[in-house]
Amino acid sequence: MARTRPPQTDRPDKENTPMSDPVSLLQQMIRFRGVNPPGNEGACVRHVAGLMESIGADVKLLGCDPERPNLVARVRGAGLAPPLLLHAHADVVPTDGQQWTHPPFEGNIIDGHVWGRGAIDMLGSLSMMVSALTRLHAGGAAPAGDVVLAVSPDEEAGSRAGAGYLVREHPELFDGIAHAVGEDGGAVLSCLPRRVHPIVVAEKRACWMRLTVRGRGGHASRQGWSGTSVGKLARLLARLEKGRLPTHVTPALDRMLDALAAAADEPLAGRLRALRDVDGKAEVPYDLLPEADAVYLDSVLRNTVNATIIRTPEKINMLPSEFSVDFDGRILPGGWTVDDFRTELRELIGPEGDLELLLEGDAMPPPVFGGFFDTIASVMREADPDGLALPMITPASTDARLFAGLGIACYGWVPMLLPAGSRYQDAMHAADEQVPVDAVRFGADRFHDLLLRYR
Repeated sequence: MARTRPPQTDRPDKENTPMSDPVSLLQQMIRFRGVNPPGNEGACVRHVAGLMESIGADVKLLGCDPERPNLVARVRGAGLAPPLLLHAHADVVPTDGQQWTHPPFEGNIIDGHVWGRGAIDMLGSLSMMVSALTRLHAGGAAPAGDVVLAVSPDEEAGSRAGAGYLVREHPELFDGIAHAVGEDGGAVLSCLPRRVHPIVVAEKRACWMRLTVRGRGGHASRQGWSGTSVGKLARLLARLEKGRLPTHVTPALDRMLDALAAAADEPLAGRLRALRDVDGKAEVPYDLLPEADAVYLDSVLRNTVNATIIRTPEKINMLPSEFSVDFDGRILPGGWTVDDFRTELRELIGPEGDLELLLEGDAMPPPVFGGFFDTIASVMREADPDGLALPMITPASTDARLFAGLGIACYGWVPMLLPAGSRYQDAMHAADEQVPVDAVRFGADRFHDLLLRYR
């Protein structure tokens, strides 16, 4: 049975400044109400800019909308390593229509947890980063290389005004940066008896499509016609519900399954190893896993598609002669193209109808392992020897996809010490989002460790 090790949070007194307390920082960030849409991130971004100025960072506020600025703050290092990028987004999703147990924008501490929208996604991570940088300054230590903190708006609505603007208009601000750390996209596994510490090394990307199909229409008082569009729609949805696109074991998934199988007991370990076989016949062990873990594995083992929006004429006494379905498709990291996805989708849904590409996300380059990844993993192993630092893929997309386009090796890392099997990340975008106070302080300490050790 795994031992529980208390968080390592001992700090010299000179480093214990109010400005470096990540919990207080998080509470304040939640209270700024940076909801997107409409996009009220400016107050939070400017607050962080002021903190960075107070520790001597070179601060730039820039963007396509003066009310929604990006912050790029450079903390000078010792010149012994390439610059490191820490990136975060200041916007949070709305709470409309959700029933919260406690107010979502007060940042209250209740039963040892900070409550509020953004506690997990991703103001908690931002508070850890800011705390580590201010603590580093208070302690008089310089990182091996410059540390660039980028805080952006608009990640929750496509990043055009945020990281997308920075990459398009000011790529020179990121010259020479070798590695970046950002959010983990909610990557979580709860199937092991020990804590799992995700290190996201790859992301899937969006491939949104619209299928338009036509069929026989007419007066809805007549029943039994063949070839109706409603019948075609029913068969399409049935194929999507029962079917899957083909499996593909990417390098990141292969490494993740190897580590996961080594840490699991039989028979789960054997079933996980079988997923690495290239014949694609092994099935995700839904019978041995929590459903959320099985769904995650199913989603990173293949390109995926879900029908999300269905449109027909809205007249109750008329059989529609046409319908359209919008698909949220997600393409695996690596060399897969939109044409590859389209081919797989056609094999699943059949040849009927017109397919239109709505959106293609930015492709992530292959994952990079090696020295920097090993440093993150070692930071976690030393802080929690009984935990498992696990390379993972997120089926979602983050701003990492944009910074990776500049040739930066990107990692998603939110170092929290949580009970084994907990799923706090599932509160992303949901009601009652909260994070343990101790987990926030633990994470700030781990970012501090990373800033002292990276090369």
